[in-house]
Amino acid sequence: MKRDSLFSFYVSLYLLFTTVILQAVESAKGKYAHMLFNELFEDYSNALRPVEDTDKVLNVTLQITLSQIKDMDERNQILSAYLWIRQSWYDAYLKWDKDKYDGLDSIRIPSNLVWRPDIVLYNKADDDFSEPVNTNVVLRYDGKITWDAPAITKSSCVVDVSYFPFDSQQCNLTFGSWTYNGNQVDIINSLDSGDLSDFVEDVEWEIHGMPAVKNVITYGCCSEPYPDVTFTLILKRKSSFYIFNLLLPCILISFLAPLGFYLPADSGEKVSLGVTVLLALTVFQLMVAEIMPPSENVPLIGKYYIATMTMITASTALTIIIMNLHHCGSEAKPVPQWARVVILDYMSKIFFVYDVGENCTSARREKEEEQKLEGDEGYQSRHTEVRSHLPSRNDDCDLKEKPNGNFNKSYGAHGDTNVRETVNCCSCYKMLIKNIEYIANCIRDHKANRAKGIEWKKVAKVMDRFFMWIFFIMVFFMSVLIIGKAA
Repeated sequence: MKRDSLFSFYVSLYLLFTTVILQAVESAKGKYAHMLFNELFEDYSNALRPVEDTDKVLNVTLQITLSQIKDMDERNQILSAYLWIRQSWYDAYLKWDKDKYDGLDSIRIPSNLVWRPDIVLYNKADDDFSEPVNTNVVLRYDGKITWDAPAITKSSCVVDVSYFPFDSQQCNLTFGSWTYNGNQVDIINSLDSGDLSDFVEDVEWEIHGMPAVKNVITYGCCSEPYPDVTFTLILKRKSSFYIFNLLLPCILISFLAPLGFYLPADSGEKVSLGVTVLLALTVFQLMVAEIMPPSENVPLIGKYYIATMTMITASTALTIIIMNLHHCGSEAKPVPQWARVVILDYMSKIFFVYDVGENCTSARREKEEEQKLEGDEGYQSRHTEVRSHLPSRNDDCDLKEKPNGNFNKSYGAHGDTNVRETVNCCSCYKMLIKNIEYIANCIRDHKANRAKGIEWKKVAKVMDRFFMWIFFIMVFFMSVLIIGKAA
């Protein structure tokens, strides 16, 4: 027990001694840091370029770290990003011998105390012209200064929305000195691309790279070269949000348009369905137009909307024409022979269009045709039977034309009475036959007119089925085409 207590006492004493030594060292370094600061900045000026020879080029190393994409405004073509900008250079007047200052090799001081390169974002699209963030810089004993400053940049970006919402964008971030030319300040890439190790995943965009390229440009105003570094941010849009909110509803709505041809013409809703679908697509078109820039490049989804709206307009116009065919009625001209052959004979079988009450099987159809033929034969036989009585009655009527003497000799005194009855009966039969023939002709004309109207209705029905399948195929291929762009 005494041995353990003695061991704990020695450990505590050692820790206390170490803490005191470290505090003494830190206080000594703090003392040397104040001394170093006073000596360095006693005659220092941050207004001039820190080189011993004015003809010598000062090299500035630039590194960009992308932390987050705050916003991509497609309509105004502005990219907002959160960056970490690191600049490093050598100051010829801020060097010291670290051995004279107890091994102090670096200090951190406010950045406004030293000379800083005026590197700015050339394609800046922000109204705020405030100064850079006044963060500290790290000053090393060999004169190297490292300045890390966060920045929220708004840069102009040419947005190409031709394949929206399956588009990719390339936005440039060009950094360069605003007043110093290439003979005074030269910019060097720290890396071949921007640093994406600390990038916060974005909900709308995927980052596919950020290559950096150095450019040396000679402007028309000046003969000196002006170097700059351009970071190209390659973005790929995540299209799931737009597929489920803009594209998929449009596809489902567009499949309703061909169903307007399947509606019965007597329902009165064929044209209303087409107009309703057209208005729904117009709403989606306006939603897309609100977020797209007013450019000549029509987005892919906009082209799909326009094509679908054109198709629905054409289907509504065809529906109106077909409804006129359906309601032709008995006063219309008969169906042309070519239409009867092509539409009623061939196309009706291809699209399985039958008359009202007609079964799809051929046996039932043949049975009804046989019944129709039997009905026509019965009618003709009854008509022949009625007309067969006409000669006998006419023979009786011929008695009136025979000589009276012969007739009286044959029939005696009752002859006059029989002749009058025969003549009256003959006239009754003639009037009855004329009335029957008139009624038969009316029925025959009514059936012919009704058959003509039924033929026009069948023509309209066949055309409805034909255009329904045509428009279904068109909608399907347009949907496959636009979804294939996502692959």
